[in-house]
Amino acid sequence: MTPSNKQYKFEDVYEIATKYIDDENKLEIIKKAYDFAKEKHKGQYRKSGEEYINHPIQVAYILTQIYADYESLSAAFLHDVLEDCDCEPDELEEAFGPTILKLVDGVTKLSRLHFSTDNDYLIEYYKKIIVGMSEDVRVIIIKLADRLHNMRTLWALPPDRQKVKAKEALEILAPIAHHLGIHKIKSELEDLSLRYLKPDVFYDIAEKLNNTKIERDKYVYDMQQDVSSLLTNYHIPHEIKGRSKSIYSIYNKMQKGKRFEDIYDLLALRILVNTKQECYLALGIIHSKYRPMPNRFKDYVAMPKPNMYQSLHTTVFGVNGFLFEIQIRTYDMDEIAENGIASHWAYKENGGSKDNANLQSTTEQKLQFFKSIIDLSHDNLSSEEFVNSVRDEVLNNNIYVFTPKGDVIELPKGATPVDFAYKIHTRVGDTTIGAIVNNSIVPLNYELKTNDIVKINTNKSSKPSKEWLNFVKSTQTKNKIKSFFTKNERDIYIERGKYILEKEIKKRKIPLNIFFTDENIEKICNEFKLKDLDDIYLNIGNLKEQANSIINIIDEKHEEQKPKIITTKLNKDTDIVVAGIDKVKVNLAACCCPVYGDKIVGYITKGNGITVHRITCGNLEMLEDRTIDVAWNDKQLANKKYLSCLYIYSNNLQNNIDDLKKSISSFNSNIDTIKILSSSTYNIYEVDLYVTSVENLEKIMMLIDKIDYVDRVERIYK
Repeated sequence: MTPSNKQYKFEDVYEIATKYIDDENKLEIIKKAYDFAKEKHKGQYRKSGEEYINHPIQVAYILTQIYADYESLSAAFLHDVLEDCDCEPDELEEAFGPTILKLVDGVTKLSRLHFSTDNDYLIEYYKKIIVGMSEDVRVIIIKLADRLHNMRTLWALPPDRQKVKAKEALEILAPIAHHLGIHKIKSELEDLSLRYLKPDVFYDIAEKLNNTKIERDKYVYDMQQDVSSLLTNYHIPHEIKGRSKSIYSIYNKMQKGKRFEDIYDLLALRILVNTKQECYLALGIIHSKYRPMPNRFKDYVAMPKPNMYQSLHTTVFGVNGFLFEIQIRTYDMDEIAENGIASHWAYKENGGSKDNANLQSTTEQKLQFFKSIIDLSHDNLSSEEFVNSVRDEVLNNNIYVFTPKGDVIELPKGATPVDFAYKIHTRVGDTTIGAIVNNSIVPLNYELKTNDIVKINTNKSSKPSKEWLNFVKSTQTKNKIKSFFTKNERDIYIERGKYILEKEIKKRKIPLNIFFTDENIEKICNEFKLKDLDDIYLNIGNLKEQANSIINIIDEKHEEQKPKIITTKLNKDTDIVVAGIDKVKVNLAACCCPVYGDKIVGYITKGNGITVHRITCGNLEMLEDRTIDVAWNDKQLANKKYLSCLYIYSNNLQNNIDDLKKSISSFNSNIDTIKILSSSTYNIYEVDLYVTSVENLEKIMMLIDKIDYVDRVERIYK
């Protein structure tokens, strides 16, 4: 589709439509839509100065070039009447029916969007919005044609608006046209965008092309004659076209460091034949005369691109030693390469010489691209994760596999049966126990390939395995697996928090029924901005809040009787600050192994300075009359490590010491000793380790607690 300033008339649109739409009733609806729009837009003018009805006519003409069906052409004429005219949806539906109304309404909603192309995240986000508002793919295609004509008249807008519209077209709409396979629209949108975004670059390339045109045309003509004679000698019916390179594609190659003179496919031919077999025959014949350039052959016939593109590509040393890129494809392949999904409309309008099932399957396959972007938005991803997922899993190297019923499922390259299962439904993924691919049992880490037929075996009582995270490909799959375990961990934290809170309440000799009144629970929730009692338990269980802090909200008497904190002078040479004393010998108690961040108290020893205990240490009951307030010296604690001890209760008798060492060392910790205390049915691991803080220790305990063979983890006193 060459950029054109020619103004087409309704008669031009109608004449082309009659060539592929042979139903008089459908053609009459197209004419009725034009008359309706002309009347509604009467007296309206565009910023370019032309009558407004000219715009819908040009949009409809663009759509005839990709064989749009009668409903799309009708909607093209009507696409602005709801937005810009005195026309209500009911009136439009009464005149043209619900389907055309739906198309017009969809385009109208898209027109109301104000895009931003400030960063990759927003670009992908708006692609998602476009598709979310476009249940019918034809809405998107009408919008693409609408924007293409607007780009052709972009000169009528102020320069700042030109750049905004050009950036939208280049970064949002052209990629969508590409993924629908509509090369005609994609290519022109890119060239027009470059013209307004980087006019110096655009016109420089255009001038270089113009300066070399006569010479290039001569070489292309000579090569075309030679190749045509060659194929004729071998009785292969064909058509050969010289192929021009778009300015934007040349710009892209120059951006990658190529010189204008080194871009091979400036000299290019496209050969059209009747059958797939003739594609390969023609390739062999051409290679027998013209030496192919190494590593420049691509077979998109056997392995089509995700947007259905099929063609053989080769680069050969042609006439006078010049390099020529040659594309070889069938006429049907050429139709799809230029028009993508839209190429099927012509068949549909002419009675379905390609059956509807194939059309539906192809359309569904293409729309998987958009569905994938929408699905990603439901996951709790950061902006960076979202953009990376779109780039790595949606835009690149997708594969298409099938359910046993023939439904098409799109997955990122390298996906496994587990990815497939979660794409079907989260519940299917959670209960997966096995997979059958092409009637053969395969492991769950099997790498799927395009056209595989996949069946998933499930068991209602089965659960996901954390091992799956090591091989699944899709970000969505990983998040769903993690979400399953997070939910289970929540339940564990709630139980743990309940146990801790009730234990502390009993220590204070407060009856549970007195503490857990509706009024008290509401008071605690308001203070800590929590929802309910489970949230209170959860925040204690996952160590976000201390049980005593929760209790103190209700036990105000205890709050008032807490010892006052004594302002002390910092001792810069030690880890501990002692109340009222500048320099004193301080030791950490071996019985309870205090760690930075623990609540601590000092014990005045006889002749050995002060020993620091955790405030929960059982030995303090005998030492209370000789205690003194102490605190951690925050200014002296960078990179220091403290000894602590854990008991890790496993659920089996296997030796998992090496695995535990690896897990613990990943959290900036060093193991001093580790030994096994065996029982008759399971192992208990006693681990002495060095950590930087209570927070560091708690993270290690939470990490260990998630391991499959671990039942629970406890910090112990020695």
